Amino acid sequence: MPTPALRPRILAIDFGTRRMGLAVSDPLGITAQGLETLEHTNAQNDLQHIEQLVREYSPERVIVGNPLGATGNETAMSRRAAAFAEKLRRRLPCPVELWDERGTSVDANRVLRESGISILKRRLAADRVAVTILLQSYLDRRAFDAAHIQQNEAQE
Repeated sequence: MPTPALRPRILAIDFGTRRMGLAVSDPLGITAQGLETLEHTNAQNDLQHIEQLVREYSPERVIVGNPLGATGNETAMSRRAAAFAEKLRRRLPCPVELWDERGTSVDANRVLRESGISILKRRLAADRVAVTILLQSYLDRRAFDAAHIQQNEAQE
């Protein structure tokens, strides 16, 4: 059986004003793995920390969660996330894109509630779980799109 090909990793950021959830894809590009949550100190330190993660994991791209409103409209927080993504674009050697994160915090809180862990531990884990869900949705969409393209090519 052939060994699965390694894929460049994806780094995901769930931007927040107090904390940023961070996750990276596994070497096969199949699953999302949460990293330590970044406690916001100042923009310069945040950017340097993310630059260090890019050096460590060599991702092919960075995705930043875009907290759009329920109907897909821009929000004050989505504008802040977009501004942060723009700062990253100017500093990183890889593409940076915004990814719709609607529902990830709700999903993360549901998963944590159902896990039965204490409220304090849920609060501490929420950012990591939310960004992991964000990145997993990106990976799943990318896999779906790739399979769809292969299917169409096979039919031609």
